[in-house]
Amino acid sequence: MLAVITDITFWQWVLVLGSGLGLYFLSPRAKTVDSFFRANKNGKSPNWIMLTGSLIISWVFAKSIANAADLGNKFGYLGGLAYAAYYFSFIVAGIVIYYLRKNGEFNSIHHFLSHRFGRRAVQLFSLMIAFRLFNEIWSNTMVIGSYFGDIGSNTYYISIVVFTLLTLAYSLKGGLESSIFSDVIQMLLFGILLTVILSMLFVADEGLTITQVRNSGSFSWSNGLNLLFAALLQSLSYPFHDPVLTDRGFISPLKTTLRSFIWAGIIGGICIFLFSFLGIFAQTKGIAPGALTEVAMVFGPILLLLINFIMIVSAASTLDSTFSSFSKLATIDLNLGKTVRFGRYTMVIIAVAGSLPIFFNPAILSATTISGTMVIGLTPVFIFWWIKTPKISFHLSVLVGIIIGIVLATGNFPEALIFTDGPYNELLGANVFGIITCTLVYFLPLVFHHKIQSQHEPI
Repeated sequence: MLAVITDITFWQWVLVLGSGLGLYFLSPRAKTVDSFFRANKNGKSPNWIMLTGSLIISWVFAKSIANAADLGNKFGYLGGLAYAAYYFSFIVAGIVIYYLRKNGEFNSIHHFLSHRFGRRAVQLFSLMIAFRLFNEIWSNTMVIGSYFGDIGSNTYYISIVVFTLLTLAYSLKGGLESSIFSDVIQMLLFGILLTVILSMLFVADEGLTITQVRNSGSFSWSNGLNLLFAALLQSLSYPFHDPVLTDRGFISPLKTTLRSFIWAGIIGGICIFLFSFLGIFAQTKGIAPGALTEVAMVFGPILLLLINFIMIVSAASTLDSTFSSFSKLATIDLNLGKTVRFGRYTMVIIAVAGSLPIFFNPAILSATTISGTMVIGLTPVFIFWWIKTPKISFHLSVLVGIIIGIVLATGNFPEALIFTDGPYNELLGANVFGIITCTLVYFLPLVFHHKIQSQHEPI
């Protein structure tokens, strides 16, 4: 029996194939546009439990779990808290979407942007979120591949292709309806697996202690505090370029939606913080960041399989949501096609395109931190959504944010604008400076507009 359990590769394939095929056969088949793109079947929308679970599991990515563990390893509990701060995005998005729907009577983010800023704004915004969805695919499947072999190995690539195809298969079957249905199952499994993993970490003889967690880090600039504040600032704009999150804000009744977003932010943040304990445990054992496999093997192959399974569950939930969101973007939001068949074609396209970067070994964390900076120009657009500004305001703010993100990504952000020390100080400086600048240029046309109007008023 022990020999069978220790055959890790065999059981990893069982988990991938079993979960993928199981979800394919269990997932509902969407036949109408409403069910495929809005998860609305026979006039019934997801209730708050389904919506909350779907929001949480679609944002607890495989890469997020890996990043939380790595940050816990580097900075202790503050690293986990810093990454969990991104889940403040749910609360921000929930409140803004609530009032967009209630007071603005908008039925989607694209509806709001089209009404307020015109067609060109919608096109630019769509490019931004398409880039976001593109990143979600490779950054999550790379994590899965790393459990099957070294980067660049045959088993690494084969596992990614098989996993992606299986997830694509049940996504093609039901679209968003299938995604939310599978999210409920995946959230249940996720909760069970997280409980078991934490129990093993703390109960085992060589396990983690509360004292070790408390002593693993400190609140200081040298210990990741910059990332905590940067995450909170990015949460003012980050959620709005993620259709996986915002699409779910327009499918259920108002109060149900707000309630779900707030609870998802709280529960999701707690979950991702708890995953940083894997990294804290690694820190106590002298295991380097990015070595979750070594952490698991301290407790034996069973924990490794559990971590594998939770990565598969979280990556699949993100991937199927990404496919359905891109399909809705192309078919409904951009009105490129109006049928379920066209939506399925677009899923295949993004699956192929989003898998290409795995051959170039990009950095996983950059998919969050850099793209998060590039979209800070959305901050004034949504935080001050009720203030009507000229159409040019959107373009000025968004383009300035993109420029600042590119400057940061290329390592050219001016040192004079960095006001703290320690890791991620450039990231924090760029976000503080960027949000202030974007807000100023966003309202600048409004000032000139009022000034011109006053000059033409009769005396």
